[in-house]
Amino acid sequence: MFQLRKADQRGHSQIEWLDSHHSFSFSNYYDPEHMGWGPLRVINDDTVAPAAGFPTHSHRDMEIISYVLEGRLQHKDTIGTGSVIRPGDVQLMEAGRGIAHSEFNASDKEAVHFLQIWIMPDRVGLAPSYQQTYFADAEKRGKFRLIVSPDGGNDSLRIQQDVRLYSALLDGAENLEWPQDAARKAYVHVARGSVTVNGITLHSGDGLRIADEPELKFTDGREAEVLLFDLPDN
Repeated sequence: MFQLRKADQRGHSQIEWLDSHHSFSFSNYYDPEHMGWGPLRVINDDTVAPAAGFPTHSHRDMEIISYVLEGRLQHKDTIGTGSVIRPGDVQLMEAGRGIAHSEFNASDKEAVHFLQIWIMPDRVGLAPSYQQTYFADAEKRGKFRLIVSPDGGNDSLRIQQDVRLYSALLDGAENLEWPQDAARKAYVHVARGSVTVNGITLHSGDGLRIADEPELKFTDGREAEVLLFDLPDN
């Protein structure tokens, strides 16, 4: 089963300093047909104006991933973490029993473009924590690089859920085959460029829900940056 959602079908919100597209219901955008996919709850495609950002706000019992595509994102939180997230960096903040943080564009001249991803944890009330790792383009070129996993394998960020997140850069003849576990779901998000998955062409911002498929074939990449979520079937 493949269910394609085009970029222009996503929810959209815009204020003076933030342009945001929502793959799933979020904040004032509500669509009962798009509440998430397994424990994957949020993919927000956010562009923040120079010197602007999200003031300090709280989260709990959520695994929050920030994936920067362009620009620099400044993070500060109540457990003492302060960092700048750049393209290639992946941040995982475990909100646990409660954390407050702010996210601001670190530049006063250029916008920052990033994906904000929320995944529901397998337990509540955990101690909050923060992780950040850089993954070079060479690690993702023509292959899927594990960037988030439940066991932290292959120097990935460790998440409190049975979810694995992979990233790949595909262009030209760089094709991939992915054996899909029939007992699990998958979700493909194209961060930029275009790629074809089992004959379905996806462009920047498109998402593809996948279930009951034995294999995924990624072909015809055009400067594509692809996120693949391996998800439990629940």
